[in-house]
Amino acid sequence: MAGKFSSLFEAQDMTVGSPARNLIRFSVPLLIGNMAQQLYSTVDSIVVGNYVGDQALAAIGASGPVINLLLVLFMGVSVGASVMASQYFGAKERDNLSETIGTTITATLVSSIFIMVVGPLVTHPVMSLLDTPQDIYQMACDYLIIIFLGIIGSAYYNIISGVLRGLGDSIMPLVFLLVACFLNIGLDVWFVAGLRMGVAGAAWATIISQLLSGALCLVRLLRMKDIFTVTWRSLWPKSAFVKRLVKLGLPSGLTQAIFSFAMIIVQSLTNSFGTNVIAANTVVMRVDGFAMMPNFTFGTAMTTYTGQNMGAGRLDRTEKGAKSGLIMGLSVSVVLVGLILIFGKYLMLMFTSTPEVIDLGQRMLRTLAVGYIAMAVTQVLSGVMRGAGDTMTSMWISIITTVVIRVPVAYGLEFLTRPEGGVMGSGTPDPLFLSLLISWVAGAILTTIAYLRGKWKKKAITEAGKQD
Repeated sequence: MAGKFSSLFEAQDMTVGSPARNLIRFSVPLLIGNMAQQLYSTVDSIVVGNYVGDQALAAIGASGPVINLLLVLFMGVSVGASVMASQYFGAKERDNLSETIGTTITATLVSSIFIMVVGPLVTHPVMSLLDTPQDIYQMACDYLIIIFLGIIGSAYYNIISGVLRGLGDSIMPLVFLLVACFLNIGLDVWFVAGLRMGVAGAAWATIISQLLSGALCLVRLLRMKDIFTVTWRSLWPKSAFVKRLVKLGLPSGLTQAIFSFAMIIVQSLTNSFGTNVIAANTVVMRVDGFAMMPNFTFGTAMTTYTGQNMGAGRLDRTEKGAKSGLIMGLSVSVVLVGLILIFGKYLMLMFTSTPEVIDLGQRMLRTLAVGYIAMAVTQVLSGVMRGAGDTMTSMWISIITTVVIRVPVAYGLEFLTRPEGGVMGSGTPDPLFLSLLISWVAGAILTTIAYLRGKWKKKAITEAGKQD
């Protein structure tokens, strides 16, 4: 029994055993961890919304797209490192795995310092460019600047936990995240409700908690000496590994950048509707974060599973696992959609008691509900292609669904709903979410087509994984 328990905290080899069982064992702690991570921003919103008010809630929401845009560098590094780690681990190439991890640790530090310097400098110009309402402008800027100054904790957690997941370890990142999450909740209540620090208190609670989780992940990784060896020599980035990291990670980073940039453009449209719409949008995005967690979880699990099996040259197991992942993703999404439709009002009441905000938020959630099923398909199949080393396809699909579809549809529908002679923001806010739903469905269709074409099968970086 003790042996079985201790094995939960070891790296998981997904090249053997039942694909479905591997995915479930890996996904459950990952799902819990993703939901706990979502609590960071959700608790901020709940505490601020209840103890400060709807304006403060809107301020946090208005800052979200900007944070996401400047975090894409981490996303790119994380995906590239996870793919490389999983494939080298599956192929049992210890030296290449060691160089990959050393390069990742250094790249994370450099990228963190870059955002800590650049982020605060661009905060005020960007928020002004977005026409952020004056009643929330300063609070939004204060929140953003503090988050940027403490970004190193978030960077190390997100990137190093990605490496750990690439090695099959989804348990320890969960443990560290739960510890940090409880700390975040306690600090939120203390700083915001107790010390009356407002949105700045929520930001400080977040970065302190993230710093703890990032440090714990780094310590955990450095202690896995039975799998790889990190020395001062391996910490010095090698050009071949940097190029491979960039080649695999850049498309995913650009995908997130494109999505975040589109969110910023749509945020400008959202801001034109006023504080109530911004507040409702903030709450819906918090609920959306939880609704998306299973999709992101199965997508990440498929990336690790595919990476290890493609690295070992097991295409047959990869395809079998893709079917299992798709069944699990769709099943969970259907259940979540039902829960959202039934309990949407009660979810809104957790954040605010303003009737207008609650009614608008319910309408938004009902619009998006079916889209979560489409996103299950997108995330699972994209995870397979990323794990195989094909990170370009998701980037092109993202460009099409956000730049070509979502943004024009949002502005176009809003224009059509304006009263005669009306200005931007005088129409109905429904196009904000109709456009998102349309882009999700289009993404699922395009991703399915790309998966069935099968070009991803020839993208492995190890010799055993290369297909004829």
